[in-house]
Amino acid sequence: MHSLFAVLLLITSSSSNPSQTCPDLCLCYDSSNLVECRGQELATVPHGLPHSTWMLDFRHNNLSRLEPDYFHALWSLRILLLSDNCIEIVSPKSFRSLGFLERLDLSYNLIASLPNDFSRGLGSLRELRVPSNRLTSLNYESLRHLESLEKLDLSQNYLSSMEHGLFRGLSRLRHLHLQSNLLDEIRGGYFFMLQNLELLNLSDNNISGIAVESFTSLHSLRLLSLSENQLSHLKFKTFLNLQTSSTHIQVSGNPWMCDCDLQRVFGKITSVRHLHIDDYDNLTCEGPPQLSGAALASVDNQLCVAETATVLVITITVLVTVIAAIVMAERNRKKNQEKNWNEPDGPFETQDK
Repeated sequence: MHSLFAVLLLITSSSSNPSQTCPDLCLCYDSSNLVECRGQELATVPHGLPHSTWMLDFRHNNLSRLEPDYFHALWSLRILLLSDNCIEIVSPKSFRSLGFLERLDLSYNLIASLPNDFSRGLGSLRELRVPSNRLTSLNYESLRHLESLEKLDLSQNYLSSMEHGLFRGLSRLRHLHLQSNLLDEIRGGYFFMLQNLELLNLSDNNISGIAVESFTSLHSLRLLSLSENQLSHLKFKTFLNLQTSSTHIQVSGNPWMCDCDLQRVFGKITSVRHLHIDDYDNLTCEGPPQLSGAALASVDNQLCVAETATVLVITITVLVTVIAAIVMAERNRKKNQEKNWNEPDGPFETQDK
């Protein structure tokens, strides 16, 4: 998509014919319906943009808020680039007239929240980018009308939790980027009804726990990234629920507690035909202390052997102790029996004498 924009710019820049209705500080190209207002330090979207505008490049300006009247007459708009501004507030119904918009880029702004009707009027949107903002939470109402959305980028924000079923209206979503946030756990229902999701990036969060049913609905998942989190153990059933044709999983950069259970989990995962641990050779142990920093792949064969040996030693020790106790008890019983046979019969023997 980026290369397409570059080609359009190159083609139109050589034969551009600025429109007579083009606002000051903007360039309008009639042949491609492209309006470029990039890097002009504009604090508002100027009036008088051509109604036929197909793409509006408003990057690197000084917008601080989005108002409903900024885009109300741009019915033909397909691409709206608003990255690298200072946008803090998105007013309700800001995009209500953009029924044909397919791509919206709000990256590198200061947006802390999205209004409940943010998605109203964006039924044709296929790609929404909101990375590198200040989002701390999201709700279903903000996203519910994005039924055509295929790519959603929420990376590099401050999301610490998500509403149950937040994405349930995004049935066509294929790529979901949630990396570099503050999520500490993945609960069941986060990714409910995302049957077409192919890429889920959860890397660089604080995730220490994953509910077993978290990925059950993801029947098309091809790549799951959980690298650079706080995972120390995994449950095999969590990944067994991934009923896909082929899923690649990334889990390096976590503080793994290397024990026999962890080895069994990874052993089972790698034995499932449709699951692939891409970075298994890069997994290192955080604990126990004697294995800290060691590569899991270099010690995993020793983990269960050592644990089995320890269990065997304990079992033998207990068995020997039990046998010794039984032998001692039997000896004591025999001694007491012999003693009873050798003792005199008491007063009856005395009377006979």
